[in-house]
Amino acid sequence: MPANHLYRANGKLLISGEYLVMDGALALGLPLSLGQSMKVKESSGSEIIWESHLPSGETWFKGKFDLFTFDPIKTSNEATAEFLKSLFEAAVRLNSDFLSKWKKYTVGTYLDFDPEWGLGSSSTLISCLAEWADVDAYDLLQYTMGGSGYDVACAKASGPIFYRVTEEEIEIETAEFAPNFHEQLYFIYLGHKQITAEAIAGYNGSVDAALIDEISSISRAFCDTASLDDFESLIKEHENIVGKVIKQTRIRDQHFSDFWGEIKSLGAWGGDFILVTSDRPMEETKSYFCDRGYDVIYKYSELVLEASSVPSSV
Repeated sequence: MPANHLYRANGKLLISGEYLVMDGALALGLPLSLGQSMKVKESSGSEIIWESHLPSGETWFKGKFDLFTFDPIKTSNEATAEFLKSLFEAAVRLNSDFLSKWKKYTVGTYLDFDPEWGLGSSSTLISCLAEWADVDAYDLLQYTMGGSGYDVACAKASGPIFYRVTEEEIEIETAEFAPNFHEQLYFIYLGHKQITAEAIAGYNGSVDAALIDEISSISRAFCDTASLDDFESLIKEHENIVGKVIKQTRIRDQHFSDFWGEIKSLGAWGGDFILVTSDRPMEETKSYFCDRGYDVIYKYSELVLEASSVPSSV
């Protein structure tokens, strides 16, 4: 009887510590209720058949790979095929038993969100594939995409986390981030997917230790804040620090200077999702952004993971 395996990983959003997490700042990450699942079916043969699916069920990638070299035999997208090949090669380097048996592997991946949204289409894939290959997901990340690894940590987290990278180790701890004003928080897609590797390459590091400590303090303060006003003050402080470090103007000043609440970039600046605060009615808040062409809007409770909401199957 063919063997079947199922894997699942959460999407992610980085609430604080963007860029500076690479230099040891404490970051606050949120796992999402949206993520990616992967089904693997083993049968007789000697190839890897891969199909990737959108939330609508539409197939957005197809590929057939040689089991010995991992070269794509057929593919609907060369760049995606090369990325998958790099994942196979890295996983085998980390575990020589992976894909060592002559079998046909039929793999299906199922995203809960548009891959252009920057919610972790790559990190969730790395997490699922690492589990299938029985390798460390952080090692697989470093052999392929690189990055701080917070997104891989969120992939298996059951709630908000603090994340820090030191020279000796990766530190992960539970973060008690449950704002009592969550109904006044929104996540909005800006329509421009940011490439993590490019954002990292453009960050030169060498940040003063005092700024690292400031960002770390703000990350913890986000969890301790009981009022929306204080939360907004922390957002502004965090944005000003990161803006000076990366020499960019914060997104609120660039495009939303007449907005009544605060706006924070999440992850690489300039695209993907932003965090928005608003003390006005939801309809008025959504109307402000929809009128400017931003119509992918989530309430906090619609996107952030609750442990009871983790799907158990595809």
